[in-house]
Amino acid sequence: MSETSWKRSDGRQPDQLRPVQISPRYLKTAAGSALIEMGDTKVLCTVSSVDGVPPFLAGTGKGWLTAEYSMLPGSSTRRVTREPNSRAREIQRLIGRSLRAVVDLEQIGERTLYVDCDVIQADGGTRTASITGAYVALVEALQTRQGAVPVDQVAAVSVGVVGDHSLLDLCYEEDSRAETDMNVVMTGSGGIVEVQGTAEGRPFTRAQAIELLDLAAVGIKRLLAVQQSVLSALTGA
Repeated sequence: MSETSWKRSDGRQPDQLRPVQISPRYLKTAAGSALIEMGDTKVLCTVSSVDGVPPFLAGTGKGWLTAEYSMLPGSSTRRVTREPNSRAREIQRLIGRSLRAVVDLEQIGERTLYVDCDVIQADGGTRTASITGAYVALVEALQTRQGAVPVDQVAAVSVGVVGDHSLLDLCYEEDSRAETDMNVVMTGSGGIVEVQGTAEGRPFTRAQAIELLDLAAVGIKRLLAVQQSVLSALTGA
């Protein structure tokens, strides 16, 4: 970006993440848990392990991973109802796909891993924070209950175009006025799991799409490093 000195409403540079903190082993009762904070967005991620799999996997020796996502009533300035809606269902499918991309389901046997992501406080990027935090909770659950490890890392971040500027990790204020909003999920080895890109009003160009993907890759690399640091401290490695 040519205007490298341009700053956002919260003082960040265009390619700067919000402050990120992941607190592992946040709950004693779950097989794996982590609280992720990205700026003012806070998501509690937990993983539970249950014997048995859906009927379509019975007898195959393979396990399953599924996810649920919800925003708690007090997570937004406007009360969110507890009833599931189409947005929550779409997000939880995204979380499930993202985590299944880095898990060898044959390693866990005929068990189901339930990943729950509950938004405690929302300020944009809740779905991407959920994926990034849930990965840490998943590693803990796999190591302590299954004796397995993911085949790769996975993390996600939002990017977008606001006022002709390509920005990394949008907060709600930026997301609400973005001309282009994109969520990107990538693995530690650089593979793309999913790209969700939407134009509001003015379509974005192919060049802008590539610029946003490159910007997302920069942010995800930093998030992967945060995950690695947290997990290294957790295992003492």
